[in-house]
Amino acid sequence: MIIIRCSRCGRKLFKYQKLGSGRLWHCWNARIVEDYSIREGTEVKCPCGNVIGIEQSKWIKLKQGAFSYSGAMIER
Repeated sequence: MIIIRCSRCGRKLFKYQKLGSGRLWHCWNARIVEDYSIREGTEVKCPCGNVIGIEQSKWIKLKQGAFSYSGAMIER
């Protein structure tokens, strides 16, 4: 389980179940355990106004540099 935070204010945005190692490019909606973000249309934002990503059909395409994350990833 990893915690995704806003890079601008440090606020917690998601608790996410990431599988395998590697860079985080998008978040599958089915793997988001807790969601603290704000949705405005297709934009996914932090309450401070920082745009984290764009909502697509099955996932959120993350904007690199707009977030940071920590925690343990699940090995495949």
